[in-house]
Amino acid sequence: MPSTNSVLSQSGVAFGTSGARGLVTQFTPQVCKAFTQAFVSVMKQHSSFNRVAIAIDNRPSSRAMAQACASSLITLGLQPIYFGVVPTPALAYMAMQQEIPAIMVTGSHIPFDRNGLKFYRPDGEITKADELAILADDTELVETGQYELPEVTDTAATSYITRYLNLFSPTLLVGKRIGIYEHSSAGRDLYAELFEKLGAKVVSLGRSDQFVPIDTEAVSFQDIEMAQFWQREYQLDAVFSTDGDGDRPLLSDETGTYLRGDILCLLAAQYLGIEALAIPVSCNSAIEVCNSFKLVKRTKIGSPYVIEAFSTLQTQYSRVAGFEANGGFLLGSDIDVSGVKLSALPTRDALLPVLAVLAMAGDGAVSHLVEQLPTIFTASDRIQNFARERSLALIEQGIASPKAFLAKLSLGQFEVLSIDTTDGLRITLTNGDVVHLRPSGNAPELRCYAESNSLKSAGLLVDLVLKSILAFNG
Repeated sequence: MPSTNSVLSQSGVAFGTSGARGLVTQFTPQVCKAFTQAFVSVMKQHSSFNRVAIAIDNRPSSRAMAQACASSLITLGLQPIYFGVVPTPALAYMAMQQEIPAIMVTGSHIPFDRNGLKFYRPDGEITKADELAILADDTELVETGQYELPEVTDTAATSYITRYLNLFSPTLLVGKRIGIYEHSSAGRDLYAELFEKLGAKVVSLGRSDQFVPIDTEAVSFQDIEMAQFWQREYQLDAVFSTDGDGDRPLLSDETGTYLRGDILCLLAAQYLGIEALAIPVSCNSAIEVCNSFKLVKRTKIGSPYVIEAFSTLQTQYSRVAGFEANGGFLLGSDIDVSGVKLSALPTRDALLPVLAVLAMAGDGAVSHLVEQLPTIFTASDRIQNFARERSLALIEQGIASPKAFLAKLSLGQFEVLSIDTTDGLRITLTNGDVVHLRPSGNAPELRCYAESNSLKSAGLLVDLVLKSILAFNG
């Protein structure tokens, strides 16, 4: 039999910013079993367990991948606990409560011809060191039988919903009309129940039998138009949605305008009284400028880097959190919220930031909360089917000669104030605008983030940069 290392090294599947990602055709049963065996091997070095939790998203390929993972667990003498289709944070929360490892089969927001695996230790997400250890594991791959998945248990879904029903008043959303864009989200069967139990009148929208790759950092023009149409059609106070595995939120204000993920989380962190934040370098500069936090630490992009920063912050502060530009909120410490204890959940969560902002708004408008923040606006977009090697070469050009690179981006009239290479290339111009380029960690895409003094100018800046890149490097 081959070793786990040989199977994984030849699979073409790689770890990105959050989990292993690749084409569905690359996630063969053998590859899924090799990942599972290597993961178990690494986890056994740190803890003792006889059960592993598994859940999936709504991708067509996810159930078969989960079956291969479960078959490997059974062959290894472990009991798979199958929670079916649930949001990733629901699986992570349940696994942490039961102190067992977990495997989430999901490709998050990437197209349906791709998929992925996310791995959780009994205490939360695996680290980058764990990822390297999984890929380096060189045990002989155990010959595995083909077993059916166990019956679905609903305790992960129930526990996740209860977490927020216990935190917020049952009258929190009384008088509010909330639209839930369900599409193919892994949490679409949970959200209406939660919002209704918090007092809202819920309107279910856009449920799809086809997988819809919602990217909360690059919301399509069609999705933006739909939210605004729904707001007018149903007189909604907000539209709520998530990405495919339910760990990145979308929330619109009362006009149907979606909030940027980092702005949503900034408001949530203010409401929750967070003292210290860990955030990726791509997040909006308003987080520092608003002076709401004692410390803001910038990291590489990806939840493992945010979580890694928690250990340092926790030595100095008792209320620690982090978030990403995509809106995923990570609670790094147990906190008290209006007399209710909220336990740490150091993985991306879509519900906490949304409910916190709706609570913060109260009877007022969400847009009024945004208006009180510093006027720094972010826009982002991506070039799809742009190989990572091309992105890295492009960024090297910019690092080597920033001024000449600006000219290539049709920004030669500006001077470079500073550059940041924490993750990709982030150029601050002398007029205060920011251009940040980086390859996606999950797909062959080049992402561009921009900051400016208006949403329109930030959007125009992104368009200009990406069109210029396609013109000289298309």
